[in-house]
Amino acid sequence: MMTKYSRSIFALVLLFTLCHSCKQAPKNVASETLGAAINTNILYAKGFTVEKLASGITVITISSPWPNAESAFTYALVPKNLAASLTLNNQEYDAVVATPVERIVVTSTTHIPALEALGVIDRLVGFPSTAFISSKKAREHIEEGLIKELGNNETINTEMTISLNPEVVIGFGINNQNKAYKTLIRSKVPVVYNGDWTEETPLGKAEWIKFFATFFNKEKKADSIFKTIEAEYKNTKMLATNARSKPTVLTGGLYKDVWYVSGGKSWMAQFLKDAQTDYLWKDTPETGSISLSVESVLDKGQKAQFWLNPSMHTSYSEMATANRHYQQFDAYKNKNIFSNTIAKGPSGGLLFYELAPQRPDLVLKDLIHIFHPTLLPEHELYFFKPLD
Repeated sequence: MMTKYSRSIFALVLLFTLCHSCKQAPKNVASETLGAAINTNILYAKGFTVEKLASGITVITISSPWPNAESAFTYALVPKNLAASLTLNNQEYDAVVATPVERIVVTSTTHIPALEALGVIDRLVGFPSTAFISSKKAREHIEEGLIKELGNNETINTEMTISLNPEVVIGFGINNQNKAYKTLIRSKVPVVYNGDWTEETPLGKAEWIKFFATFFNKEKKADSIFKTIEAEYKNTKMLATNARSKPTVLTGGLYKDVWYVSGGKSWMAQFLKDAQTDYLWKDTPETGSISLSVESVLDKGQKAQFWLNPSMHTSYSEMATANRHYQQFDAYKNKNIFSNTIAKGPSGGLLFYELAPQRPDLVLKDLIHIFHPTLLPEHELYFFKPLD
């Protein structure tokens, strides 16, 4: 049976794979009074845009803070050295943030790698559920008391957060009903929503490092980091085209009586496509997960050569105990099951759900090593591990 911890993580895994829809147009930005806008080059991400105004203000528009969001959010980032000389209509924006930010609170482990890569992890002063953080540098700061524990995201300790004097809180949510965030906003703490988790492509998620860079005047560094990741991903994808076959792949597992597999237009399905596999649900239109019965999965996936992420299970014996039907699959019989929930940080956080969105190149290398071992024989699996 799943533990309470496993159920919570499994729910997060499902949430992480959900899709987003088209949003309403963002609030009108008063460009005429602030100067002509120059768009930052966002190549893959669909959920945000960045505009540099002639006045020196940076305008960020978040069109996909969560799936099916009814409107976009617009934020103004104002350089501290220009704040006194600029006239700004705050009603045009959902939040105004003075930059560069020296004290920040983030709320999702997917935010941590960007801060670390940009060299600003020392600006992080608080985080909800610090036990989930795997980053070595961040954990050192936690142990030194430099990053404070703030409870959990839905019921973040607002009193503690306010006492930390953050210049911005980067929020993560499934809707606009987080009461804690509303309390922070009433207390004049800027809350900026981040929607990296709603992106449907590997490079789209990774490009959100450019979002974080704007708060620290690190745009050039973010662009350089992303270009390196992009090039590595593309080169690895090209290498996969040398594969002589496309093995069939099954994903997911049972949660209670429902089997969740990755949809054909999902983030994971894109990885499997780029890794030159025949993903059995590749033709489905879903951008998130698909709810199926064990009978339908058995009918379609019994002969699959490989199986990824069987719920939270980490061993074959555990799977057999959880549900006898698992043993009927060829991938189980042939010991070809791999999971991204085995690799954990020092406090139990899942490495995949922290770092993988930022490093899709490592994810793709893992998959190619699994499915086409002769193409990357020296690669050591980082996120995906074979079951015990």
